[in-house]
Amino acid sequence: MYQEERLNKIVDYLKQHGRVSIQDICHIFGVSRDTARRDLLRMEEMGLVIRTHGGAILPKQANKVHEYRERLVRESEEKHRIGVFAASLVNNGDFILMDASTTVQFAAEHLTSTNVVVITNSIDNADVLSKKPAVRTLLLGGELHPQHRFLFGQATIDKLRDYQVDKLFLGACSITLDGLYYLNEEDGFVKREMIKRANQIIVLADHTKFGAQMFYRVCGLEAIDLLITDKQPEQAFVEILLQNNVELLIVSEEGMTEDHQHE
Repeated sequence: MYQEERLNKIVDYLKQHGRVSIQDICHIFGVSRDTARRDLLRMEEMGLVIRTHGGAILPKQANKVHEYRERLVRESEEKHRIGVFAASLVNNGDFILMDASTTVQFAAEHLTSTNVVVITNSIDNADVLSKKPAVRTLLLGGELHPQHRFLFGQATIDKLRDYQVDKLFLGACSITLDGLYYLNEEDGFVKREMIKRANQIIVLADHTKFGAQMFYRVCGLEAIDLLITDKQPEQAFVEILLQNNVELLIVSEEGMTEDHQHE
């Protein structure tokens, strides 16, 4: 068994039991204590566990996401680069979905394609796009979340079911080995429906989103087609992305690099 497969299974074990010992890993996977320690060290580096004496536990779940306007300026340089590149992927005549993510808002701001239709549940994205005459903007209805500025609820989901689009640009609160996580369940329900409505799922996430534990899982990595970030993730994470056929693009200060190992 490859290391990345063990890491996935160790995470599953932790979710069921709350903690794992080096002895448990040795017994379950038939590996040496040194190998078990290396696995836990790698998982700690990726932010997946907190090491304890003789084993590990899951980190405490994040219980706060900064309000939208504060998030818009945090890590803004990295988010800006990701957004600029994401906007370049929109073709003339595309139908696209955009979720209520600050990084996705940077993509909306830099959209230059023409004859584009954008559907969004973000009042900020709608405001940005309303200033672009070459873009037709459809704002989904529903209840407004005042802090995070997205529309949600059954009315939002029901309206989404009327559409099928070329691309979805999706932010992420957290990316772990088993998928995309968010703090708000209401937001997660909408994102899950958005994923069903798009032919290509494009996730925009800066390096701070990798490994952090959040509350609500929206989808596994296999649901993602393209992940755009600003720094190379840990190699074990890259391997998991490859196994799930996720194309990885890294937009750094030095320029854009692409992972071709899946080809």
